[in-house]
Amino acid sequence: MSTAAEPAAFQTRRVAMIAGGHAVHDTFTAFLPPLLPRLIERLSLSNTAAGSLQAFLSIPSLLQPFVGRIADRTTLRAVVIAAPAVTAVLMSLLGWAPGYAVLAIVLFVAGISVAGFHAVAPAAVGRVSGDRLGRGMGFWMVGGEVGRTIGPVVVVSALGLLGLRSMAVLSVFGVAASAALWLHLRDAPLEAPQTSFEIHWRTALSGMRRVMLTLTGIVALRAFMMMASVTYLAVYLTEEGVSEWFAGASLSIVEAAGIAGALAGGWMSDRIGRRRVLLVGHLTAPVFLLALLAAEGWMRVPALLALGVTLLSTQPVMMAIVQEQFPGTRAFANGVYLSMSFAVRSVAAVAFGATADAFGLRTAFVVGAAGMLLAVPIVLLLPDRAPPEDRRASPLEA
Repeated sequence: MSTAAEPAAFQTRRVAMIAGGHAVHDTFTAFLPPLLPRLIERLSLSNTAAGSLQAFLSIPSLLQPFVGRIADRTTLRAVVIAAPAVTAVLMSLLGWAPGYAVLAIVLFVAGISVAGFHAVAPAAVGRVSGDRLGRGMGFWMVGGEVGRTIGPVVVVSALGLLGLRSMAVLSVFGVAASAALWLHLRDAPLEAPQTSFEIHWRTALSGMRRVMLTLTGIVALRAFMMMASVTYLAVYLTEEGVSEWFAGASLSIVEAAGIAGALAGGWMSDRIGRRRVLLVGHLTAPVFLLALLAAEGWMRVPALLALGVTLLSTQPVMMAIVQEQFPGTRAFANGVYLSMSFAVRSVAAVAFGATADAFGLRTAFVVGAAGMLLAVPIVLLLPDRAPPEDRRASPLEA
């Protein structure tokens, strides 16, 4: 069986289509938090039961390395194409669940679709990005940011106009996205590079150890920063006495600025190097978080904008490093990285909450800023860009 060589040219149309599919897909995954009040009322759920619903959606993320391993042996084009439709249909039907058990099952199945898409689609973006991996990952991250930004607005508007059950009609947008992906990707060169032998998963993991351990250290040290800048931002601002409207809008400000940051970070990393962009982000984002803590009134807005740009500019760069260092096992490496990130963030969410309960949210925010600064020496241990002649072959295949 012939395998298409990985193109060196950046295929803008295909990259943009996959990023657009990511935006539509993540719009639907953002439905759950705004739906929780309605679901609690309709099914008489406790806060604990309602909170655990997110776990049913997230737990399948641990399957990403296994999905990625399969994707490196075959194309899994169908996963990239079908996932927006599958996720959209399942998330749009949450209002039809007759009880908690069915709701949990629907979310778990949706979580499998989410895990498969996020394990395979970034590798697909990489394979049509040529030697502009940073730019491709920037497009990919922007798609997710757009989806997470507009998802809550879409579902709240649908609840007001259509009602809980009738919002199922929204799934047509997911189906349309999958149809568009099929039209543009059915002949795309998404196959993994062919090698003279198959790399055993243990060998692949062994070859990834140094890079993955380094990335784990960075993700762990910046995890509190992510909790402060996203999960607990509105809670902190509310405690500071700002209006509920501004506290809610603050996250949208960070996410919107993050769109520009993701594009700029990926683009710049292709030109000046991955490490330099990561260093700039890790040195400046904590400063802007501390500036936010010191600011008052509308002076918080520029701090929020700068925080979003600098913090989220680093995410596509780390994904580009993963794919660039392991092109022969790109989907598997991507799955390992995302699964590790999910596990670290889950632990960090509990640890951040405990720190905030014990010492206050402001102290937890300061700890987050300090942690990201402490990650700077670890960033220096990361490889920069692979030499041009080595980018099509994994280090494991040399």
